[in-house]
Amino acid sequence: MNTNEKFVITISRELGSGGHTIGKKLADKLGVRFCDKELIKELSKRFNLTPSSIERLKSEKKNWLSDFIQRLAPAPSPAGFVGTSHTAGQEFDPTVTTDEIFAAEKEILCAMAEQESCVIAGRSGFFVLKDFPNKVDIFITASKENRIVRTMQKQNFPRELAEEVLGKVDKARENYIQRFAGVSRYDARNYSLTLNVDGMTEDEAVEVILAYIDRKH
Repeated sequence: MNTNEKFVITISRELGSGGHTIGKKLADKLGVRFCDKELIKELSKRFNLTPSSIERLKSEKKNWLSDFIQRLAPAPSPAGFVGTSHTAGQEFDPTVTTDEIFAAEKEILCAMAEQESCVIAGRSGFFVLKDFPNKVDIFITASKENRIVRTMQKQNFPRELAEEVLGKVDKARENYIQRFAGVSRYDARNYSLTLNVDGMTEDEAVEVILAYIDRKH
């Protein structure tokens, strides 16, 4: 991957692995936008970006997404992307199906990748952007015990609840990927780099990823 040109890094991760934070720290280091599910959901909700509305906007103007992103969040700096407010705005059409939501998210992710370099967490990025030419796909994993402990600490959950949540989220994410991508999210062949972060700090994991990217340059 050439960081001197427009690039995309996708971060897939197991809940409790710290992958979301690692992705954000990585974006901060690289000085690019960090795109996660909250940004995608907020774009969809606030601007009613259903598949049909996206097609209409695309026909009206070339940089349709730029206006929305600049209104929602300022351009990123090396300090990183700042989360957005969840106040007023249009509600997402409740009649839109899961397939339509996936289609809208796919359009948004592809537009973001075309617009600027970014780090994308989740949203099946490794699959949605499979044809993007300058891209690295990363999967962040950790032992179940470490994931349970982290979830307990981050969410203030008792152990039993943390285990239950991990099980449900793991199953839901696997079903989602298999439905839309037709592969298992645990298949290492989906990714450029699979990283087990047991024994690492988040910053150390970021340095490993940066070293890998540097070698790929």
